[in-house]
Amino acid sequence: MSITTKVLAAAAALTLAAGVGTAAVATAGSASAATPSCGDSCVDLFVQTFSTHDNPNFVLDVYKQRQATGTPVILFRSSNFDPAEDWTYAQQGTVADFYAVGLVSAALALHFGCIAKVNFPDCSPTSKNDVAFEAEYAPFGADTGLCMGTATTAGNYTPVSLQPCGVSSKTVWVVDSADADANSRTVINLHHFVPLINGSDTNFSHPYVLTYPQDNNPTDKPRPQLITLALQGFSNGTIFDRQLWAADLGQLF
Repeated sequence: MSITTKVLAAAAALTLAAGVGTAAVATAGSASAATPSCGDSCVDLFVQTFSTHDNPNFVLDVYKQRQATGTPVILFRSSNFDPAEDWTYAQQGTVADFYAVGLVSAALALHFGCIAKVNFPDCSPTSKNDVAFEAEYAPFGADTGLCMGTATTAGNYTPVSLQPCGVSSKTVWVVDSADADANSRTVINLHHFVPLINGSDTNFSHPYVLTYPQDNNPTDKPRPQLITLALQGFSNGTIFDRQLWAADLGQLF
C-alpha cells in the first residue's frame, strides 16, 4: 500500500471513529509550482520578510536545480521558467493521519494531532489536530521522490534540504494553528502567514520551525540555506517574520 493510500485510509478511519471531518486531502501530483509545465495549481512558498501575496519576490527553490538527497533548499527570485521552484504536495492530511501511518511520533501527535478517545485516551486543553504536509520537489511537474526536510532531528540551526519523501517525520511540516488565524489553518489555503513546524520536533513549548536565517538575504552568495529554529516571538505576541510562511497557488506571473 502506498503512503498516499495509507494516509487516506487512516484519515477515513479516524473520521468514522471521531465523527468529525479529519479526512486527509492527499494530493500527490495535483498541486505544483512556478513553471507552465506544472499546470495552474502551483504551490509557491515564501517568507514574510521578503514577500507578500501580491509580490512573492522570493520563493522556495532548490539550489542549482539539483535532484539529490542533501541538496540545500533556499529562496530564489520568483519566475515562471525556473524548474527549481516547482513543488507539489506529496502528502496532505492532519498530524493524526501522519501519526496513524507511523510518520510522526506519539509525542508530536499528542500536542498537534490529538483526537480524544480515538488515537489517545484523552487530550490536554491545548491539544489540537493541525494540518500537515510534505512538499515534494517536482521540476517541470515531474515528481522526484525528494521532499523538503532535514537530514537529522530538527533543532536550532538544522539545515533544510532535499530528503526522501514518506520515510520519516523529518519531511513532514505542521501548520501551526496556535499562531495562525482561522483562514490560515489549512495548507492548501495559506492566505496568511504561519509558522511551519518540522515533524521531527521535540520541543513543544518552542517548536522548531522553518526559518530564513537572520542577517541573510536571498541575493547573498553563496545562497543562504533554510534552517529550523525554535519559534521566536516578540513582546507583543507577534512571531519573528523570518518564521512566517505563506503560499500562492497557480503559475507565477
